[in-house]
Amino acid sequence: MNADWTQHGKVRVREADGVMELVVDGLTSQAKYYKPLIYEFFRKAWRGSRPAWGEFSVEIQLEYVGDPPWLDLDNVAKAILDAIKGYAFHDDAQVARLLVERAPGERERVAVTVRKLSGAETGAPLSRAGEVR
Repeated sequence: MNADWTQHGKVRVREADGVMELVVDGLTSQAKYYKPLIYEFFRKAWRGSRPAWGEFSVEIQLEYVGDPPWLDLDNVAKAILDAIKGYAFHDDAQVARLLVERAPGERERVAVTVRKLSGAETGAPLSRAGEVR
């Protein structure tokens, strides 16, 4: 991805080839922290694409340093989806695939990747392990 980053405060976003990447520096167990921070970025700094219709895949990775933090991944995911709603897609009901994980990293941050799914990707059945067959 060769697009330049747009940054405001602790949030930066870039998009190219139908993929939006969003990074929030820092990590907290307070999910309510992310929604206003990301919303403020989009309101003040974002001049990229408008929301689209269709189905999307969203990957959220919470990177930490040291011992794994005590995080409710579902609450963080909901806050982030609410914050990007209206900018990446119209409604979070358009998210057909959601992956949320925490992993060790070089610095504490939240990295989000949003991709629009093609028709072939949206109807693929899942195997018992959760992988697309």
